[in-house]
Amino acid sequence: MTVPTPYDHGPQASYTHGTGTTPLLGDTIGANLDRAVAAWPDREALVDVESGRRWTYAEFGADVDRLAYALRASGVAKGDRVGIWAVNRPEWMLVQYATARLGAIMVNINPAYRTHEVAYVLGQAGVSFLFASLRHKTSDYRAMVEEVRAGLPGLRETVYFGDPGWEALLARATPEASAEPFEELSCDDPVNIQYTSGTTGFPKGATLSHHNILNNGYFVGEMIAYTEQDRICVPVPFYHCFGMVMGNLAATSHGACVVIPAPSFDPEATLEAVQRERCTSLYGVPTMFIAELSLPGFAEFDLSSLRTGIMAGSPCPVEVMKRVVAEMHMEQVSICYGMTETSPVSLQTRIEDDLEHRTATVGRVLPHLEVKIVDPATGVTRPRGTEGELCTRGYSVMLGYWNEPGKTAEAIDAGRWMHTGDLAVMREDGYVEIVGRIKDMIIRGGENIYPREIEEFLYAHPKIRDVQVVGVPHERYGEEVLACVIPSDPAQPPTLQELQAFCAGRLAHYKIPSRLRLLDSFPMTVSGKVRKVELREAYGT
Repeated sequence: MTVPTPYDHGPQASYTHGTGTTPLLGDTIGANLDRAVAAWPDREALVDVESGRRWTYAEFGADVDRLAYALRASGVAKGDRVGIWAVNRPEWMLVQYATARLGAIMVNINPAYRTHEVAYVLGQAGVSFLFASLRHKTSDYRAMVEEVRAGLPGLRETVYFGDPGWEALLARATPEASAEPFEELSCDDPVNIQYTSGTTGFPKGATLSHHNILNNGYFVGEMIAYTEQDRICVPVPFYHCFGMVMGNLAATSHGACVVIPAPSFDPEATLEAVQRERCTSLYGVPTMFIAELSLPGFAEFDLSSLRTGIMAGSPCPVEVMKRVVAEMHMEQVSICYGMTETSPVSLQTRIEDDLEHRTATVGRVLPHLEVKIVDPATGVTRPRGTEGELCTRGYSVMLGYWNEPGKTAEAIDAGRWMHTGDLAVMREDGYVEIVGRIKDMIIRGGENIYPREIEEFLYAHPKIRDVQVVGVPHERYGEEVLACVIPSDPAQPPTLQELQAFCAGRLAHYKIPSRLRLLDSFPMTVSGKVRKVELREAYGT
């Protein structure tokens, strides 16, 4: 498990690089899909549980080509931006691979966006062709598009999933329109723009290449030993890297099958899909696994087909991980760490890692990547065992923020290191612990407090189902510690006095929460991250 070091004298720096015998892929996404179709034509590539539709690799490849030809016949060319504003469904995956085949750049749009946000993204990226859901829950996507399209003269056409326009589009792939081969592409061409959910100002469009995301999906799958025998349940959103890279591209680069349990996360539908489709792998952020484990009938589901999966997106509580391994049969579950700008994964635990490494760290660097921990103020690499900002470099680092060279330069330095904004510690064996966000760090009376440490401790309290810790203003100390708690039993919630007694003598006094807020749920991004900025704003007075 210990990572070899190149020298054994002096304090070792918090720097490591991933080595391996498996080379990087030099394919485009379309060429890589062709390899999968040729190797496993009769194996299932995609299953949509809700509609019952299924595709073998041969069928999936044919439908991808048909859509790509239809888009070309509609005037979409290499480099054009094609937006997709939708929840999970098979057509989403077809659009992902068809735009890659054509050389267009797919622009992922958060399904939770409203008119102001979607208008900005469509305009900033210069989207000329848009795919969208008709509606989902309270969102009427057609009405919102109609509201903003007058201000978007470059948006030529919108096609809605579940609408006759989808079949009309496919009909444009006539034999004549499909006769010419697609334009040759480079694996370094941009293929995807993902808008990051910034806490201030408008989101930025991280621009990713075929080489970025195909390799990242492939190596994430390699770390958990994917083969064509695997069936991956993907309840995380496709619009985010977790779904479309770690899910879809990890699957197709290994001949595995993607199983869509529902259009958006539903804990019961997810476990039913695992049971019915005999999934071997399950993805989720910690809050999703907490919801699944909390289902009243959880013990009745047959999850014995599971062997692995990925927990990522936010820090993974130790107690939750232990239950996932013990009660969901996911003995080889992996923790991943990353960000959209790095395609996304930089660090990952391995299937042979012990429970301590899989609960206390986010793993070690992936093959062909570098990571280091630096002093945020000086940029100097820190010794191992000391905290600093995590930086990563290699094939996975984005091309840049779309049309924003200034913001790109703020994130990627002259050495092509991506600065993550996360505070981390590298152990002697090369494994990395995330201790918090630079922006989330609480400073109380001059003491630096990392919310994750307190959250991990409070997860062991029997009355707490989920907890988030944030810093809120305090007249004397600058900030104080607020614990936002979802109780295990709403009828018997914990009191502040109970929490403080639980912490007394086990946490330093300045880390003990001085305020408690009981909640039914946390404000979340669509990708499953808790929006701590909203907790601070809502309960900071």
